[in-house]
Amino acid sequence: MVQAYILIQTEVGKAAEVAGHISGMTGVTRAEDVTGPYDVIVRAEANNVDELGKLVVAQIQTVEGITRTLTCPIVHI
Repeated sequence: MVQAYILIQTEVGKAAEVAGHISGMTGVTRAEDVTGPYDVIVRAEANNVDELGKLVVAQIQTVEGITRTLTCPIVHI
């Protein structure tokens, strides 16, 4: 299992709408709108890195209102 935080920048005023839309996606365990340099932080999980990439590119990045994403895989050292 691969887990990651996905940091999202949105258009002005779209953070809550984007977080609400993403929270219903399969593989997303949490999506919250926040303040700071990013507008939404998502915690997601997938069976492998390829599936995580597909979640980000094919589903999350296609949500209207998103301008940029940064995926941060979680590592256990």
